[in-house]
Amino acid sequence: MKWLTREFKNLADLFYPELCITCGDRLAIQEQFLCLHCWSDLPVTNFHFTPDNRVAKLFWGRVQVENATAFYAYNKGSKYQQLIHYIKYKGMKELGYAAGKRFGQALAESDLFNTVDLIVPVPLHPSKEKQRGYNQSEWIAKGLAFSMQKEISTGNLVRKVYTSTQTRKNRFDRWENVENIFAVQKPEEFIGKHILLSDDVITTGSTLEACAAELLKIEGVKVSTATLAFADY
Repeated sequence: MKWLTREFKNLADLFYPELCITCGDRLAIQEQFLCLHCWSDLPVTNFHFTPDNRVAKLFWGRVQVENATAFYAYNKGSKYQQLIHYIKYKGMKELGYAAGKRFGQALAESDLFNTVDLIVPVPLHPSKEKQRGYNQSEWIAKGLAFSMQKEISTGNLVRKVYTSTQTRKNRFDRWENVENIFAVQKPEEFIGKHILLSDDVITTGSTLEACAAELLKIEGVKVSTATLAFADY
């Protein structure tokens, strides 16, 4: 039966080939979501090797963050802007996992992130997660956790207020939109931990700032942040 399944797949690929979501080229047999060229062409920031990088500077004077990074940068109109769109809105949670694994491999090589104890994805409000069907940040965190060989915590940091989208808001409006909307259910589980907050994309850092501010109320907690993308507008 396996050969029959394989033949059906080969036939389907002939008429409905899987295409790279960024360049549109046909994917090779071992490729998934992105072709090898697009994966290797990803505009990686290497911020995880530089403590005072552009993402880290977003938090200066706002909240105490140990280290902060983003895997890659994109501009509006970039072919890689679609990558986040597919992860977030097109149901491609597995793409978030695959990208998270690559990101985690990079972070595992950095001394700045080797003291992380726990990875915590930025939570969605339950209503939004039910509507979307998954939390994209959680799938990125799963990939990070796999490559970094760290534990992941979901369900302890929660979003208690449903908020409107951040996309068209300025920095002040973004902060007002997320201030005091997060809570920790069982603070004792985070005592003394170095927590890596993970999210899909960072623009002004308001959401991560709000999460970090809540986590830092807990005794002995340190916070670092890692997002898949940096919106370099």
